[in-house]
Amino acid sequence: MYGRKKFKLGLISKIIIGIIVGLILGSVAPSWINRIFVTFSSIFGNFLGFIIPLLILGFVTAGIAELGTGAGKLLGITVGIAYGFTLISGFAAYFVASTLLPTIITPDTASGITEAKAALEPYFTVQMPAIMQVVSALILAFILGLGISAINNEPLRKAADGFQKIITKVIESIVIPLLPYYIVGVFVNMTYTGQVATVFSVFWKVFLIVIAMHLVIIVFQFAVGCSISKKNLFKSLRIQVTGYMTALGTQSSAATIPVNLQCSERMNISKGIREFVIPLCATTHMSGSTITLTTCAMSVMLLNGYPIELNLFAGFIAMLGITIVAAPGVPGGAVMASLGLLELILGFTEPMLALMIALYIAQDSFGTACNVSGDQAVAMIVDTISKE
Repeated sequence: MYGRKKFKLGLISKIIIGIIVGLILGSVAPSWINRIFVTFSSIFGNFLGFIIPLLILGFVTAGIAELGTGAGKLLGITVGIAYGFTLISGFAAYFVASTLLPTIITPDTASGITEAKAALEPYFTVQMPAIMQVVSALILAFILGLGISAINNEPLRKAADGFQKIITKVIESIVIPLLPYYIVGVFVNMTYTGQVATVFSVFWKVFLIVIAMHLVIIVFQFAVGCSISKKNLFKSLRIQVTGYMTALGTQSSAATIPVNLQCSERMNISKGIREFVIPLCATTHMSGSTITLTTCAMSVMLLNGYPIELNLFAGFIAMLGITIVAAPGVPGGAVMASLGLLELILGFTEPMLALMIALYIAQDSFGTACNVSGDQAVAMIVDTISKE
């Protein structure tokens, strides 16, 4: 007798269901029921605030420490190219979004958010003060990561890896499973206050802009990689379709590594280089995630009447490329790792962070597909440099 294969919903499906349930409850359910979900969202939001510094400490420390153990000069070149592509993507996203978004999110549109009626209050709150401020966590993570790398202390490196695994386990076992219920409470409140119509009227357009920018940056990166390595651009892009589609389905750079290595082989990238660069770039090259985070952050800020100044976003983009290094290989890992920067640099409030999580995860697979596709361009360049 054959066992039935257990059907399992993906995170995006659960988030969409959570949004729909929140819309329905916010429209028809009595306020006392809705306040139950709002109470849960309040507690979960406080837990996120508590864990944000630990996230930064776990990811950044282990990520920087691990980068110090690679193949010397080749490691530095690979990380430098990956970070350069990430910066280019982030600033390109800023300039495109700063041109297009004000035509979509006008002051009248933003007034639908800022002038909404008062939100539902939770029945009670549970305070969870963070053990340190976000900026303190960032500084400590840099000191520890660079220090471990400099002194090459294996026990400390193992301790950093172990702490990262603990934080990753918390995300996989607590944060990700509870996110849909958190989203229910967020959208219950947005529906109750009348903000949800404004949000949906804006963000389907934002998603189209983001996906278009992903495709453009992939072509740009491949054009750079192919021109340096003397490869055929159209043939390389055609080969990468398999890796792109795999990333769309898995939502994980780490899970796409085996397929991406096969694509590299078909592009005639040297065996040693592809086996070094592709796994490394799965945690260091984040062009797609940076485009998504930058554009969605700008959209949320415009909706809430915040200015989107270049001096703010220059710091945000520069730090983002470092902070989401070694973000866990789970759906939504990049946005979890960026919450501290959104709060510290851009001044996001808890409701803005909640909306950001929902928006990012709803199209996370496209950002991941952009990330892994750009890894091939990095591999092409590194392969050419190594041969010379």
